[in-house]
Amino acid sequence: MPTQSTSPHLPFGENKNADWYGKDILSVKQFSRDDLEYVFGVAHEMRGMVERVGTFDLLKGKILANLFYEPSTRTSSSFTAAMERLGGSVIPISEVKYSSVSKGESLPDTIRTLECYADVIVLRHPETGSAAIAAKAAKKPVINAGDGVGEHPTQALLDTFTIMEEIGRLDNLTVTMLGDLKYGRTVHSLARLLSTFTNIKLNYVSPDILKMPKEVMEEVGAKNIPQAEFASLEKILPETDVLYVTRVQKERFEDPADYEKVKGAYVIDPEIMKAAKKDMIVMHPLPRVGEISTDFDDDPRAAYFRQMEYGLYVRMALLALVLGKA
Repeated sequence: MPTQSTSPHLPFGENKNADWYGKDILSVKQFSRDDLEYVFGVAHEMRGMVERVGTFDLLKGKILANLFYEPSTRTSSSFTAAMERLGGSVIPISEVKYSSVSKGESLPDTIRTLECYADVIVLRHPETGSAAIAAKAAKKPVINAGDGVGEHPTQALLDTFTIMEEIGRLDNLTVTMLGDLKYGRTVHSLARLLSTFTNIKLNYVSPDILKMPKEVMEEVGAKNIPQAEFASLEKILPETDVLYVTRVQKERFEDPADYEKVKGAYVIDPEIMKAAKKDMIVMHPLPRVGEISTDFDDDPRAAYFRQMEYGLYVRMALLALVLGKA
């Protein structure tokens, strides 16, 4: 059951939809396996609806405030498309430096102001924990679209849904995460979420200075999920069911010299992928900056653009659920 918000939202009801109404989506830690299966069921229905009719009026009259303190193309436009596919409207607020925040307004005050106009707030912010601060201030549901190097729960949900739709299962998988595992909030959330399932093995491949954080590994290890760290992909690629590639994020480095040392550490191309299974998939949260060759894009195992489409359906499901309209 989703964790109840600190905001004064409605209590849980007797049916599953009521359990979600008015709830914040802040962390993957709030989801049980049953929750995930329910969200994915709704997302699958949303996929069918979009394919059949395109848009519909489920959230007609509802307004989403898209509050992004950091630049975003994919997540921001995905939430916008999700709300508009459902018949709702969007207040887009990007790179907040031009708003009242530049005048010194606090995050809680900005949130309290926006919820006067909107029914749900999607927040991306550079500081870890900012989504929880926003949710505490809000009476309307807040959805975390990324808080610093902390979590990106909707990305982890869409990533997991992608695996389900592409491979057909979420148990009995070997998942290899490659690249920037230290600063990549997507892999932090995904590792936690995958630990909900059975017979999962996680491999981490990264330069030494970009290893998966110890606290994430400890959380996952507490659920008896096997984990192993590697400097090279070669040994474990043949056993991998899901290869999750991340870019080395230049903006997360304080010292540009450190970035230059590792920016091209791993590149996925057709030659390397000859060693991989025929029925595996390659994922990436995008944008990519050279870590997957465009020569690989036409390979049926290249799932990263389909992954973006699955994200639309998951975000449609979440918006419908927290607004009580699923």
